[in-house]
Amino acid sequence: MAKESIVMQQNDMYDVIVIGGGPAGLTAGLYLARARYRVLVLEQEAFGGQITITSEVVNYPGIAVTDGKQLTETMREQAQNFGAEFMLAQATGLEVHDDVKVVHTNRGDFKAFGILLATGASPRKLGFIGEKEFAGRGVAYCATCDGEFFTGKEVLVIGGGFAAAEEAVFLTKYASKVTILVREDDFTCDAAVAAEAKNHPKIEIKYHTQIDEVKSEGASGLTSAVIHDVHSKESSEWKPTTSDTFGVFVFAGYVPKTELVQNVVELDDQGYVITRDYLQTSVPGVYAAGDLRVKNLRQVVTATADGAIAAVELERYAKTMSEKTGIVPNRPTTSATPEAANKTIQQDASTSSEQSGAFSADVLKQLNMVFSKLTKPVILQLTLDNSNISSQLESFITNLVESSDSRLTMEITRVEQNAYDASEVLPQALPLVRICTLDEEKNIVDSGLAFHGIPSGHEFNSFILGIYNVGSNGQGIDEDSLQRIKSITTNIKIQLLVSLTCTMCPETVLSAQRIASLNPSVQAEAYDISHFEDIKDHYDVMSVPCIIITQEDGSQTVEFGKKNIAQMLDLIQA
Repeated sequence: MAKESIVMQQNDMYDVIVIGGGPAGLTAGLYLARARYRVLVLEQEAFGGQITITSEVVNYPGIAVTDGKQLTETMREQAQNFGAEFMLAQATGLEVHDDVKVVHTNRGDFKAFGILLATGASPRKLGFIGEKEFAGRGVAYCATCDGEFFTGKEVLVIGGGFAAAEEAVFLTKYASKVTILVREDDFTCDAAVAAEAKNHPKIEIKYHTQIDEVKSEGASGLTSAVIHDVHSKESSEWKPTTSDTFGVFVFAGYVPKTELVQNVVELDDQGYVITRDYLQTSVPGVYAAGDLRVKNLRQVVTATADGAIAAVELERYAKTMSEKTGIVPNRPTTSATPEAANKTIQQDASTSSEQSGAFSADVLKQLNMVFSKLTKPVILQLTLDNSNISSQLESFITNLVESSDSRLTMEITRVEQNAYDASEVLPQALPLVRICTLDEEKNIVDSGLAFHGIPSGHEFNSFILGIYNVGSNGQGIDEDSLQRIKSITTNIKIQLLVSLTCTMCPETVLSAQRIASLNPSVQAEAYDISHFEDIKDHYDVMSVPCIIITQEDGSQTVEFGKKNIAQMLDLIQA
């Protein structure tokens, strides 16, 4: 009986649970799995962390130039290939004072000997007048996601650190002029990084200057700002000189995501986790790595170093606890193949994106893995006009259907021109593709999921998983969220305005469309905003993702930013 009890515990146990899927967490997962320890990496939103919104990474050793998304995706693939396990879930509580620790999540409870906290940090809001009011309509926090909305316009960049200097240079690709407001007398980042901003002909820098307010006076966009000199305390009005309106990008540091461990481990006055030698917290067996801990430099390279150091210490801790308790988790014995690692495409949106045209061999392998799980027919209904973008969508979907081994079919409706009213709820903007299936009488049933434009780039992930969710039992979902979805009885329409270059959009689209796939009262349609300028203008959109929720009574809510399923349910008041 004792042996059976231990075997049961083996299957139920991890050596280490990593909470957070950024560079620190991914590195720890890689090191632990490679050492043949069983490790689970939990991530609440999307794997990769804050670096995924960085368009260009040039200071990571050994890699000349890359972007944040690609860098962390490679980290994740490495960890998967060694046998690390991954799950999208929100950690909601910890039990940490026994030999076996418990992590409570919205997808169940998980046990482990050790825990690594790697939840990172989120962009800091400054609190100036108008910041909240104009968020998404002139105030932004991600240059990669929102820079294109300010093409030909001036922008203010707030901050004096690495992010402000680097992203200001990036924004010159779009903006007519960039003005950086630096609160200190100089930049606080590396001189080489600051030099590129200082020497750029399209960048002006105002030192010891702080923003107090942004205003919009009878225009669709911001028209002026109030700033002040921190030395003289004198305030002045700032207006753009090369455009009528402007944007504000805030890069003022980060706030640690440590709400989960308040009153669990020791924090400093700013909420950062205090670590001791080799990154142990005040609780034995609980370690911290990355941007959430007290440290003097927060960069990808220091996060990965933290992850490696903490992982090695947790290996020793897990080995000691296993010997003490007699419990041996079901550890990996061999490295997984790349094909096996790709199985997680059914669990989260992390597969590679493709433009229209033939798919690569690697992507085809992943698609075949998804399509083999379909249990219901899926029909892709295209509505096309005579535009070039419609031709591209037809080619894209044709290639997808031909790659599905007859598991997908498509139907095409052609119209002469793309005529629609941008003010309508879910306007019939073309081209579009709807994901449909068949009922028991073989009638075509609209799932409520649609994409207007071409679902390529980062949206390729959410589109493929939308097909999977409609054509099978779909991705796992916690019982509480499932019951909330089932409780929806009124018709709700969700319009998602996205950009194919936005790393935050796919998770939001996936969350809304997962809800729609489980309840016919909900429609969730995504629009590539680059093709529908009039829709963007109608809602004054200057940031993505933009979420427009229309209730059955006609009332509308407009919200911006990445949302998981629980947050989306909150928005639709389920």
